[in-house]
Amino acid sequence: MKGLLLFFSLILSVKPAYILAQEKPNFLVIIVDDLNDWIEPLKGHPQTLTPNLNKLASQGIVFSQAYCQAPICAPSRAALFSGMYPSTTGNYLQIPDKDLKKSNAVSAASVMLPDYMEKFGYQTLGVGKLFHNGDDAKVFDLFGGWSGKYGPSPKDRMNYDPLWYGKPKGTSTDWGAFPIKDEEMPDVFSAEWAINQLNKTQDKPFFLAVGLVRPHVPWYVPQKWYDIFPKNNLSFPPYLPNDMDDIPPLGIQISSAPMMPTTKELLEQGRWNEVIQAYLACVHFADAQIGKILDALNNSKYAGNTHIILLSDHGYHLGEKDRYAKQALWKKAIQSVLIIKTAANTSAGKKCDAPVQLVDIYPTILDLAGIAQNKDNDGHSLLPLIQQPQSKKWPHPALTFYGPNNVSVVKDNHQLIQYEDKSQELYNLIKDPNEWNNLVFNKENNAKAKNLAKYIPQKQASISPYLKYDINAYFRALLE
Repeated sequence: MKGLLLFFSLILSVKPAYILAQEKPNFLVIIVDDLNDWIEPLKGHPQTLTPNLNKLASQGIVFSQAYCQAPICAPSRAALFSGMYPSTTGNYLQIPDKDLKKSNAVSAASVMLPDYMEKFGYQTLGVGKLFHNGDDAKVFDLFGGWSGKYGPSPKDRMNYDPLWYGKPKGTSTDWGAFPIKDEEMPDVFSAEWAINQLNKTQDKPFFLAVGLVRPHVPWYVPQKWYDIFPKNNLSFPPYLPNDMDDIPPLGIQISSAPMMPTTKELLEQGRWNEVIQAYLACVHFADAQIGKILDALNNSKYAGNTHIILLSDHGYHLGEKDRYAKQALWKKAIQSVLIIKTAANTSAGKKCDAPVQLVDIYPTILDLAGIAQNKDNDGHSLLPLIQQPQSKKWPHPALTFYGPNNVSVVKDNHQLIQYEDKSQELYNLIKDPNEWNNLVFNKENNAKAKNLAKYIPQKQASISPYLKYDINAYFRALLE
């Protein structure tokens, strides 16, 4: 009899795999491509509609001063997943996923976040645009795929082609209502794949990453998304025609994107409102896909034990500084969206104004998972700010690189941009959020500029020989 009782007690004491998995928290990470601050929680545009991001923000913490480590896709995502600055790895510009670890000895020894999680018992799942080429880095246990395309395209351009204006080719920038059905969009597939994973029983704690491509160009979404934003009733972003007069020559060269539209051109054509409409439509579409994923999580068995991290890989200019592009070190191009909702709803509805970075996400996830830190990370865990969003003790700046020795430093409500020839820009982000007044020419600001410059790494890695980038003459010469 005692033996029978012992047998049943042993049976009851053995926990099912699902229960064991839930002893560690899960992670849902959503990466949105080219999303700037035109979301309701950041109030970047008065007419944007992002109800699902708004709901997520009400349940978590919004970082109002989050910055990417590079203002283009590949190096930004490489920094996110490696936890290392471009100045450490040499991955400053566009680079194929498969070559990320070939740049130097440090990058070769790096452990990407999904691989690191796997060492501690996590199942890593991914879909869509995560790295620049999806998962050609081969770091996820299960990858749901991504075509490498930004959705179906019409046979001919709809509203913009640089060749129409005698400009160099090199951009998929265009806009218009296309295709007919949402189901033809790759983001719908990615969302559905993620939902399917959340509906399954996972035998291990999971790290699920979902990469959405809208609002990346071309700004194509079905007509119904355009209809929500009548183009003749839209607000325009701030624009100053002589904005570039106090920019150093090298700053103008580096930020040149000759294939892109300019604000002056679109104003003359009376078409700036079309771009605003297109971008708002794409953001609203992306928000809807995010909503479907979040609803699936909330309705799943994992709802109470999953941390949610939503971010964008960088920002985007939509007319400010006479440009429609990322590819620059000004705030509009380098500011990322970052919202974190912990499983326990820590700091629900809070906002943090400290300067933080995408490289901080790697150590933050490890802290939330109770995993030992990776000593090679350049970032810092955001857990202290999640616990105390208004803490004044955050000592770290946010650094962004656009090629070696072209660096932005954000700290103490100021931004310093220093180029490789040591020319500079300095802005007070509170008094001058549009960055119209370069303070570096005022001697009384010398001390502020020098103090921020101290954070720029003195030794920066040489550029990787695997970089590929042909946006302008400066970078072509750099890579020769």
